[in-house]
Amino acid sequence: MKAIVDQDKCIGCTLCTQISPEVFRMEGDKAIAYTNPIPDGLIDACKDAASQCPVEAITVA
Repeated sequence: MKAIVDQDKCIGCTLCTQISPEVFRMEGDKAIAYTNPIPDGLIDACKDAASQCPVEAITVA
């Protein structure tokens, strides 16, 4: 699975980096997914981060 952060939607709230810091980090004022593919043990946390994103900027597929 891969995580993708839509840079046009991301508002830089850092919620995803708090929920899943092993997959997401801030780069400037936007989040990026720096771990792809997502290791099996991190998929649930990554999906949780995506579901809690207030602007639905994260896709996990």
